[in-house]
Amino acid sequence: MSSESAIHLTDISKCYQTYSQPAYRLLQALYGRRKKLYEEFWALQNIDLKVLRGETLGIIGKNGSGKSTLLQVITGTLAPTTGSVETRGRISALLELGAGFNPEFTGIENARLNASILGVGRTEMEESLPAIIEFSELGEFIYRPVKTYSSGMYVRLAFSVAINMKPEIFIIDEALAVGDIRFQRKCFRKLEAMRTSGITILFVTHATESVVSLCNRALFLDNGQIVGMGEPKEVVNQYLESLFSSEQEQVVTKMTTGQTTATSSTTSMPSASRLNLNPIVDACITRPTYNKTEYRWGDGRARIIDYLLLVNDKEIRHSVSRGDTIKIKMAVHYEQNLDDVIYGFTVKTVDGTTVYGTNTRLQNLLIPTKRAHDIVVVCFMFTAHLMHADYFLSLGIAVDDAGKDNIAVDRRYDLIHLRVTGDADSFGVASLNASIEETIATSSNADLQLAE
Repeated sequence: MSSESAIHLTDISKCYQTYSQPAYRLLQALYGRRKKLYEEFWALQNIDLKVLRGETLGIIGKNGSGKSTLLQVITGTLAPTTGSVETRGRISALLELGAGFNPEFTGIENARLNASILGVGRTEMEESLPAIIEFSELGEFIYRPVKTYSSGMYVRLAFSVAINMKPEIFIIDEALAVGDIRFQRKCFRKLEAMRTSGITILFVTHATESVVSLCNRALFLDNGQIVGMGEPKEVVNQYLESLFSSEQEQVVTKMTTGQTTATSSTTSMPSASRLNLNPIVDACITRPTYNKTEYRWGDGRARIIDYLLLVNDKEIRHSVSRGDTIKIKMAVHYEQNLDDVIYGFTVKTVDGTTVYGTNTRLQNLLIPTKRAHDIVVVCFMFTAHLMHADYFLSLGIAVDDAGKDNIAVDRRYDLIHLRVTGDADSFGVASLNASIEETIATSSNADLQLAE
């Protein structure tokens, strides 16, 4: 990654004028500045951003936060109200589905049209056509008008054209969510190859795992302003916290009134086979598998006060073997009465990719109403069909919510560090216990094998 910037935004703001009645737009033109007949909506406010050449930046945020507007300003399809935009290198962008396509033109004709808009010469375009046709997998549909295309076919054509324009800066706005799963995977493999080759990539997505696994940095937009920028995992956690927070929510780690951590001066080390049920002590931090860089947040109406990670009813101190059945016991103290409680856990790789997750709502388990001062023990069980590697387990309590899906009560992301050991006989994440056999094919047994 170069120290030279590919994109440099300085004090970018974008304001839209909204009118309560269509006629007011004409009247405003007549009145000029003498009278204001519109309301201002600031889609972007005071954005300063520098993206280095070869960097991959993921942009996340709620719907309406200004993500698409920001990309349009960078590509030049939208002029900012204030500020300046500098880009270095050919930009190829995949923004709104079907944007830039003439529905009456065929796929081939639209490919040529897009190339000419980007300033690609005829010779270079004709050389790129076979690659566009092959990657899109549209077959004979490439010669048909795009008005006959499905949304997935639009994506195939648009992505194939965009990546074959030899961009130095590639920008994509959530469009891949429309394509089928197999084509999505093909596109992400291409994005990985482009990143490796040093192409600058910006993409908007709601798939936070893609941000963690693909990006050098992440940007979190909210109400048109940058509220988070930096290491992808930290920014994604900040974004998720904003999604599932109640109005009065504060980070749990800052709400320590009446609660102490377990130290040698306050309590002894909890038993290896028993949970600590003292509600004023956070005994989690004394466990041998505790991850001190956990990310904890929630509104504090209940707290996870201890956990046990067990194999054969013995506490795990260092590692488990591939295929072991693991039991997680979680002690929860309730500060307030709570209805519609959800318990859950997640297993992630070191780079933040989710391996597995479940919760009581997904498993249709109804949790009875909890009262203030209740202490309960929740038990999760799973089999570690995982490859030799390090993993992190997250535990959480939430309450069902019609508006936000769920509201975090106490979420302890990456609370537990789990190491799985096993033979280095395969690779990946999941251990599928595969075997390999070879059979010599002869004329005498070939027909029999086909019949089987």
